[in-house]
Parts: sequence; structure tokens; C-alpha cells
Amino acid sequence: MAKKPQKQSADKKSGSQLSDTVKESAHQIWLAGLGAFAKAQQEGGKVFESLVREGSSLQRKTQAVAEEKMSEASDKMSSMATDLTAKASGQWNKLETLFEERVSRSLKKLGVPTTAEVAALTARIDELNRTVSRLTPKPTAKPRPVVRAASSPAPAAKRTAKPATGTAKPRAKRRAG
Repeated sequence: MAKKPQKQSADKKSGSQLSDTVKESAHQIWLAGLGAFAKAQQEGGKVFESLVREGSSLQRKTQAVAEEKMSEASDKMSSMATDLTAKASGQWNKLETLFEERVSRSLKKLGVPTTAEVAALTARIDELNRTVSRLTPKPTAKPRPVVRAASSPAPAAKRTAKPATGTAKPRAKRRAG
């Protein structure tokens, strides 16, 4: 049993060494932490400025990406609006055509001439007017009848010689002088 006490004292020595090693390690870790803290205080301003620069650079990049995405979304919405407008316009044109066809059929049933028929008639009338103008002799200046003094003109003859339109001017009375 004498060996046991030796073993205990060896265990005490190794436990004591282990405890010292752990204490020493803990002390070194504590010192490293204090050193890091001191260095952070010394270089804290530099680190802070570096973080601010990195943050503003990241912000610019983020804004550029966001603006690009907004531009893409705006373009996409504009394209969709154009497509919808084109589709709506196409539908409106179909509806308009359908309406015009129905009105045209109704007017045809009532006997109302179409625009094309009226235009054809107008052209035909113009052609007939040109033909009549070519066939009709152009009026020449009418010679005025020569009035001869008769021995005793009859009052009835004078009345018939006056124009019937009533546009003749009254004659001025001659003064005997």
C-alpha cells in the first residue's frame, strides 16, 4: 500500500500542473481580449470610417439594382399597357364594323341609298351636265329691235312693247322748253 500514497502525490502534482496550465491559458485569453479591446479603441475610428465607406458603396449598388428593377418593371408594365390598348382597340374596331354593317343593312332595307350610290349618281349628273353644255348652242348677243316711228302708234301697242317683268325704270318726263 505504500504505492498508493505515491500515486496520490503524483496525481496531486499532475492536477496542480493542469490547474496551473488552465489558469495560465485563461490569463492569456484574458490578456488577448484586453489587447483586442485596446486595439479596437485605438483603431476604432479607422474601422468605423471603413465600415461607413463599405456601407455607402453597398447602398449605391443596392440603389442601382433597385432602379434597374424598377425600370424593368416600368418597361414591362408599359408593354402590357400597349398590348392591352391594342387588344381593346381591335375589339372596338370589330364592334364598330359590326355596328356599321347592321346599320347599312337596315338602311338598305328601308331603301336609303349608300354613299357609293350617291357618289355614282353625282358623277353621272356631272357627266350629263357636261354633255348638255356641249350640245346646247351658246347664246349670242341678241340684236335690239329697231323702233321705227309710226304715224300713229296705238296705245295697246305701247303696252305690249313694255317688258312684262316689271323691272323697267320709269321714264323721266321731258320738259318742253
